[in-house]
Amino acid sequence: MTARFPPLVAETLQVAGWVPGRRDDERARRWALRLAAVAAPDGRQHTVVRAAVEAFAEFGGLLVRPQGDGEEIAPSTFHLDPFLVNHSAATLAALAGAIGAPLTPLGEEGDGTGILAVDEPGRVFVLDHGGDWYLGEHLDEAITALVLGRQPRRVRQDGRW
Repeated sequence: MTARFPPLVAETLQVAGWVPGRRDDERARRWALRLAAVAAPDGRQHTVVRAAVEAFAEFGGLLVRPQGDGEEIAPSTFHLDPFLVNHSAATLAALAGAIGAPLTPLGEEGDGTGILAVDEPGRVFVLDHGGDWYLGEHLDEAITALVLGRQPRRVRQDGRW
C-alpha cells in the first residue's frame, strides 16, 4: 500500500481508516484551538506544537488496534484523540521540563493506560504507570513501534533515553 510504513503497519492503519493522503486541516485547526483552551486546576494549559497539528490533520480520530504477536513486546492499541487525555497538562509539563521541549497530547495508548504526546521536533513519547517512554523520532516511527510491538526506550530523570 505504501513504502512509508511496513506492510503490517500500513494494513493495520488502513483497517483503522487511514489511507495515504488522508488529511483534515480544518479538524487539526479546531483541535489545536480547543486543546490550547483547556486549563488544569492549577492554571496550566497545553502547549500545541506544530508536529501535533500535523498529526491531528493526518491521523486524528483513528483508533488503531494491532493484531498478532509483537516483535519484542505486545503491540499496543492507541487512539489518536487528544481530548481523551486533556487532563494531562501537569503531567506533560513535568516530562517537558526533563526533555527540554514542550509536549502536546496526541491521545491514549493501551486503552487508556498511557498518554501519547509529541514535542516540537516531532519526537513521540508515552507516559504510563511504568514511567515515561520514548517511542520514536517522529510519528511514523512511533506508530510502527506500537503496531509491531517494539520496545520503547525509558526516559530517565535527566531527560535522556
